[in-house]
Amino acid sequence: MKICVVGIGYVGLSMAVLLAKRHTVMALDVDAARVRALNARKAPIVDPDISAALTGGELRLSATTDRAAAMQDADFVVIATPTSYDPETNKFDTRTVAATASAALNLAPRAAIVIKSTVPVGYTDALNAELGTDRILFSPEFLREGRALHDNLHPSRIVVGSTSDRGQVFADLLREAALDPDVPVLLTGPREAEAIKLFANTYLALRVAFFNELDSYAMAQDLDSRQIIDGVCLDPRIGQYYNNPSFGYGGYCLPKDTRQLLANYETVPQSLIRAVVEANATRKDYLAETILAMKPRHVGIYRLVMKAGSDNFRDSSILGVMERIQARGIPVTVYEPGLTSPRFLDAAVEGDLARFKETADVILANRVSADLADVAEKVFTRDLFGAD
Repeated sequence: MKICVVGIGYVGLSMAVLLAKRHTVMALDVDAARVRALNARKAPIVDPDISAALTGGELRLSATTDRAAAMQDADFVVIATPTSYDPETNKFDTRTVAATASAALNLAPRAAIVIKSTVPVGYTDALNAELGTDRILFSPEFLREGRALHDNLHPSRIVVGSTSDRGQVFADLLREAALDPDVPVLLTGPREAEAIKLFANTYLALRVAFFNELDSYAMAQDLDSRQIIDGVCLDPRIGQYYNNPSFGYGGYCLPKDTRQLLANYETVPQSLIRAVVEANATRKDYLAETILAMKPRHVGIYRLVMKAGSDNFRDSSILGVMERIQARGIPVTVYEPGLTSPRFLDAAVEGDLARFKETADVILANRVSADLADVAEKVFTRDLFGAD
């Protein structure tokens, strides 16, 4: 079977590598550097399992920037292009998804088109109607940055938003590629699958927001936040997971997916979903005021990435805290090995860790690191458990 995967970020690349073990996969991307890297069997993203798979096994995988060549004779076209949230339209920007689907209908006339990009509820039905087809399906991804291939090999569940034969075949492709037996498979309507994705991520954001607000209360009342969290989470209905405080939920998925779900509630009464969205800003406001009360002369930002094992800092929660501090006129210096320019968001960038630690009298770290052990007295973090 020939499969075209469009977009080789975390979602697309992990999907391409997963399926290339048994099928011929052509990865398509507009970024020529990513294409060259993939054809040289180098991962253009940080994911140890993807890197190992590219160098250590036989994969029927190649990459190109040529859309026609990639889609020709494809049985499936999997769309994994970005869908950033657009605050002006109050919804995801799905233009690349629509353009790719339209091209696939012409260039791959027998292919089923599977959207892996996150979209609003109702989008797949609307796109099928707009393009006069029934070949477009939606299948949500449930991946972690830095562990994307692992999560495809060991999926919590496989969801395909179609009860058609095409939907079953695609679900079977994912199930046969998984390493775990008896992976739960759910075939649903497209709108239900779209809702599953948005509600799942919003629940995760809600959980992060809950423990962050618990932590804010403990800080304000001079209580031991970790003791409270340990006691609360010993209840097996709550559980000892996803409970480590932070500067807020961030990354590419949770902020935009919560906002999109809130937008989908336009005509439906709700209070909780809006509270989840607003809680993230409240947390950043509180932490920024707490840091400013320390009267720092120069603030250092240690790493912009949300978590270990990731190179992505889009919508990282520490950025919101940093911007609030800068707005009050406090000089800020960033240490982030992934940055090559001398400045980032009006902050200085320091590539030498020793100089960075000397420059700042308060260092913000969303997640603790052994790199900061010698300046622990300078470090401000809410990482209580040393885990993501």
